[in-house]
Amino acid sequence: MTEQKKADQEMTEPEMSKPEMNEPEQKKFADLLKQSLPPTNWELDRDLWPKMLQRLDHDARPRKWFAVLFSPAALAAVPWFDWALLAVLIVGVCLSPRSIPVWLYHF
Repeated sequence: MTEQKKADQEMTEPEMSKPEMNEPEQKKFADLLKQSLPPTNWELDRDLWPKMLQRLDHDARPRKWFAVLFSPAALAAVPWFDWALLAVLIVGVCLSPRSIPVWLYHF
């Protein structure tokens, strides 16, 4: 950018503290926005509906519940604190089997 354009784009402190913009400032701001943003294409290059139907068919395929429950994505979605609580529960049941009715009552 040339020095003239930089000087035009920089605003002084009193200009920035003004509550409103006047007409030339609004036009200048609009021109700067038009220069910085690329033109948008509102027309789609292709039809999205066949892709959506394909995606729905892919998601609807039957999966075994065990594979879904213990998938890496499902295991990673569980926070570490829940795993710690599960470990405490398992250790508690192993050390004191008589506590099973207490655990069942609370869950």
